[in-house]
Amino acid sequence: MDEVPIGAVVVKEGKVISKAHNLREAKQSATAHAEVLAIEKACRKLGSWRLEDCVLYVTLEPCTMCIGASILARVDGIVYGAKDPKGGSLGSLYDIGLIKGFNHYPWVVSGVCEEESSMLLKEFFKNKRLNKG
Repeated sequence: MDEVPIGAVVVKEGKVISKAHNLREAKQSATAHAEVLAIEKACRKLGSWRLEDCVLYVTLEPCTMCIGASILARVDGIVYGAKDPKGGSLGSLYDIGLIKGFNHYPWVVSGVCEEESSMLLKEFFKNKRLNKG
């Protein structure tokens, strides 16, 4: 699909309730990140904007927009694979958890399948560069 290979799933009580992948190119939308799309699907499925008791799993450290969506949706936790030094908002570029004043802070686990996630992204961009020349 020529999309950056980032996937996200929302899990509640051990069951996947939604899944999505990046669709920025297909939708020509800056907000069509995997996390936002998975959160939107989960909200529709549960019939609520509150995703309490849900965990968001994603292959790449979420950006500021995606963390914001997670906080607003009241996601309990976020689990991610590879760090994102250019846009990661859970410790790489900066840590949104250090900003005081939000009414909700999801717990965070990083580095799950980090090597696999990192290699998937590196290979994608390597192939993009090779195919441009």
